[in-house]
Amino acid sequence: MAATSAARAGASGAPDLLTIGQVLARLKPEFPDLSNSKLRFLEERQLVTPVRTASGYRKFSPSDVERLRFILGLQRDHYLPLKVIRQHLDDLDAGRPSTVPGTAAPASLLSTVRRCTRDELLRASGAPASLLDDAVATGLLPAAEQYDDESVAVLTALVELAASGIGPRHLRPLRAGAEREVALIETALASVARRRDVAGRARVAEASRELAGQLDVVRASLLRSALARLDA
Repeated sequence: MAATSAARAGASGAPDLLTIGQVLARLKPEFPDLSNSKLRFLEERQLVTPVRTASGYRKFSPSDVERLRFILGLQRDHYLPLKVIRQHLDDLDAGRPSTVPGTAAPASLLSTVRRCTRDELLRASGAPASLLDDAVATGLLPAAEQYDDESVAVLTALVELAASGIGPRHLRPLRAGAEREVALIETALASVARRRDVAGRARVAEASRELAGQLDVVRASLLRSALARLDA
């Protein structure tokens, strides 16, 4: 696994070390659901290894923060389970090439989430404002002041779909299907979700992402099968 924070920070790195509260302050604008319990859960899974002071307090280096940003981004944007993310981190730590599933770009622990305004989103995607308004109205994109890379990808896809006569209103069943899948996941995890302790909530969050990833596999297979019948 990765070297410890102490090794990464070096003998003179102590002034750069952050408390868990400072880490939350840095990351919560990008990951609003992040909590102390989530950070401790990631540490328990050995995905990040903050140093401990003599009093037992956790201290995080800047590289720890970037590592956490990378992990949380993979969970949020790609629905990857922690065991897959850990394999990518192991590869990166060992100097082996590794790529993020679903993208062509090499994974990097120094990657950050791009944020753009509405006008920047429109320019990046080549979409007219009316298409973005329709996407927001149908729930395909959020009404926000800032957008991320996923929003750019979604709106770019909507531009291509619109060129073939498929508009946001035609995609309402996709949103309804996603909500049904969430309901399936909630039902499957109902017994675990009854636990109100910190560890229980963290396990529910991780299990829900793993189930979402498996549903993605099944959905993609069904779509490929349906397309194969069209080609037959």
